[in-house]
Amino acid sequence: MKPSTTKRFAHRSGKATKSKKKVLDWTQDREMWLRVLEKQTGKGLAYWNARIAKEGHADERKLTAWLADQGVTGYAKQLLVRERFGYPDFMTASARELIEGQYADRPHLRPIYEAIIAATRGLGECLIQARKGFVSLVTPRRTFARVQATTKSRVDLGLRLDGLKPGGRLQQSRINETMKLQISFSRVDDVDAESLNWLKQAYDQNC
Repeated sequence: MKPSTTKRFAHRSGKATKSKKKVLDWTQDREMWLRVLEKQTGKGLAYWNARIAKEGHADERKLTAWLADQGVTGYAKQLLVRERFGYPDFMTASARELIEGQYADRPHLRPIYEAIIAATRGLGECLIQARKGFVSLVTPRRTFARVQATTKSRVDLGLRLDGLKPGGRLQQSRINETMKLQISFSRVDDVDAESLNWLKQAYDQNC
């Protein structure tokens, strides 16, 4: 395990959940994995890290097989494997670092992202989750949209709008299998009343 990784997660743990409209990172996912581990096994992270260190598994395949024998699966297994062999950089990055990385080579598109997020903050209860290559917009029920700088000249807003077909501003999307429609933006003025109305419809439909 990389000691600095756990310390970094622990330092940020709990802070990002204070506001429903703050952009979140992977900290909340790890906290959920910790709860799953304790519920699944009745033991906490320190117990399992100590056992794994004593076993001394040299690679992920062997550790995964051993965990399966112990009845540790799913998110709990992923957590323990990452604790042993380290977390990817994107999982220990802050939300700010993740978003800066997405627009580092296309800063002219950043105002489009900011305009969409500003509109999202006014929709109602939702979470804004930064990932390595995109930002998810999530109601208490499920993800309803995704903001992604797909190319150096375009930001796509994937929308979960069931029962609608492509037409007008709504294009067919391959962003995610649950989001079959998208709106594309090449400049901040494209984030207009029509596009924000589609965003609101996706939010309302998935609340």
